[in-house]
Amino acid sequence: MLRLAASSLCVYCQRLQISLPHSNKFHISAGRCAALGTGDSKAENKCTVDSLCNLSVDIRKIRKLKGWVLFEDTTYVNEIAGVLKEMGADGMAIASILEQCPEALLCTPAEVNTQKELWRSVCPNEKELVKIIEKFPYSFFTVSHHANQKANIEYFQGLNMNKRTLSKLMASSPQNFSNPAEKNKEMISTLQEVYLKLGGVEANMKIWLHKLLSQNPFILMKPPGTVTDNLMFLQKRGFTDAELLALLSKLRGLIIELSPVSMEKSLAYSKEMLKCSDDQELKEIVLKCPALLYYSVPVLKERSKGLLNEGITIDQIKETPTVLELTTHIVQYRIKKLSASRYNIKQGSLEPLSGTKKDFEVSYGKIHLKKERPLFNPVAPLRVDE
Repeated sequence: MLRLAASSLCVYCQRLQISLPHSNKFHISAGRCAALGTGDSKAENKCTVDSLCNLSVDIRKIRKLKGWVLFEDTTYVNEIAGVLKEMGADGMAIASILEQCPEALLCTPAEVNTQKELWRSVCPNEKELVKIIEKFPYSFFTVSHHANQKANIEYFQGLNMNKRTLSKLMASSPQNFSNPAEKNKEMISTLQEVYLKLGGVEANMKIWLHKLLSQNPFILMKPPGTVTDNLMFLQKRGFTDAELLALLSKLRGLIIELSPVSMEKSLAYSKEMLKCSDDQELKEIVLKCPALLYYSVPVLKERSKGLLNEGITIDQIKETPTVLELTTHIVQYRIKKLSASRYNIKQGSLEPLSGTKKDFEVSYGKIHLKKERPLFNPVAPLRVDE
């Protein structure tokens, strides 16, 4: 089947070799590919296409994603494939990487080998490194900011960040490592100052910081002032230092996505919708469900309306506000499933309804098991006191 797939992908190349005179044929082993001198500046580099076909790469995907790469005069198809193969990547993985990141073909072998050594410093296991490249190829083939990448790695290693966390950070947010290290240092310093100012224990700061960066590495891309401005706004709304530190941790770095204006609107709507008696009651609800800070008014309107349409009361929502984190579709699905197990959501708690998919499955399993369990087992022996 693989042979059939490869041959179907290479039909274009086979026709090309038949149609070209013998003297103009390109040989895969000749090294880097160069464009055909046909006089047509808009023609694809046929040597590149031919080499990719031989690697069972789906040319259609490249044409759709980054077709301009196929028009480049010089590419390094076989050299890049060779480096990946040396690292342990099989043919299927190589084809997948090149289909996802066609720009990899423009990297010189020297650039890729330099990049390989850099990544080995944080991920020495090449089998794991190949998996990272297959999942985040653009992160690996970003070769134009090597000096910044190296400086940032050294900086994060200085923060005692372990290699596993560091490699995940590099893979998921390559922009942070392409920026000058000073930019990341500024945000890290701000987060450390905020953590200590809000009463965080210095001995736990490293773990807290690493967890925050793992949850949302894009926090490093925002201006440091965003964090302080948002915390000052919440402080004026009556949140204590301890509560702010809890919110900062629960929001998983999403504090940077907020603004005083957006939070003001969301809080005003939540207070009205939940019929809170005062700001203190609203604050207690927000501490239970920090998502109220970053969901927009239209989203909150839609979700609250969906819950009310299912017969759920405002008092129930106030008791378990985390149900507002669920879309209307998910709410309807879960209510239907719970109802099938004779759980009355209108009279019972909303706790089984809320939470992640895994949380819900655990809650549903317990309710379903309770429903099927007999109240009395006539077969079981009776204990009689002598």
